[in-house]
Amino acid sequence: MTATQTRSRLPAHGSRSVTPDSHDFPTRPYDLVKEFVIALAVVSLLTLGLSAAFSSPDDEAITMADWAKAAPADVVATAAGELAGTTTSATYGPPYNDNGPGMTLLGVPLQRWAGVRIPVDSADLVLVPLRQQSGGPLLRSALATWTAASATQQEAWATAYSDALAAAPDGDPAQVANGDYGPVPVLANAFLSVASSGGLEGALTSSGSFYGTDVTRSMLLLADGAYLENRAVAEHLGGDQWGMMNEVGNYPGQPWMWLYTFWYQVKPFSTSENADALVWGLMMVLTLALMFLPFIPGLRSIPRWIPVHRLIWRRPVAPRKS
Repeated sequence: MTATQTRSRLPAHGSRSVTPDSHDFPTRPYDLVKEFVIALAVVSLLTLGLSAAFSSPDDEAITMADWAKAAPADVVATAAGELAGTTTSATYGPPYNDNGPGMTLLGVPLQRWAGVRIPVDSADLVLVPLRQQSGGPLLRSALATWTAASATQQEAWATAYSDALAAAPDGDPAQVANGDYGPVPVLANAFLSVASSGGLEGALTSSGSFYGTDVTRSMLLLADGAYLENRAVAEHLGGDQWGMMNEVGNYPGQPWMWLYTFWYQVKPFSTSENADALVWGLMMVLTLALMFLPFIPGLRSIPRWIPVHRLIWRRPVAPRKS
């Protein structure tokens, strides 16, 4: 067969009707194992170097016992606030309670629509662990007095004690001024003893869960105090900087959250009380745009306008035989 006849059988330039025979292209030896080892070594060195330079902190989990040891006055103040119903979780609203309006998105009350799915009574965060203790006569008497009182009286006692703690030097319970606090001081100090003993986590995680794996209540309680926030600020994780922290016990953490945390640093999200709902709505829009990108006019044409892919991919041209 002549060269002319061979060329005549080849597809014309630009034609897609015939796929070129792969055997017509030149070949060369390729060591796949060597390539893999080199790539692994390079990536490993880069990972170690970048981790040493830019790694985020990965601290141990904060336990209730750690909290009680490091900030006992904060534990007492938080217990009083939970009994008074003035903490963040007590006034948050859905999905925990109806005590707050919840966040809205363009006027739509998303949290209200979702409803109370994880009912949490702030007072129970303190009372349930105390009732599970054998305790002494003083604690049993304090619990009986609290239970027998009306809701108005309970709130008055707890609010008065919370205000007195805030006015005391360094929030020290031992320096609280005299007042009508009912059984609240006894309950708050007993709560501190339970937290110091390390039994508070078990009492909270076992509430309403057979397997004791629900940490919602313990996390809400810890977040209601000032200790967790102070630790976060000390680690530059107070929300005024963009970044992330590795989740305790897991690697590599939450790199997928970088886009969420970014929006909290720019307006209007950084100054809005509905920032969570706004960021969620924006992320839903971006997700839908990514999903339906091939069907959106204009966006789907970007590869034709900016043909970066042609630097890598080119239409194969069959070689000519002489």
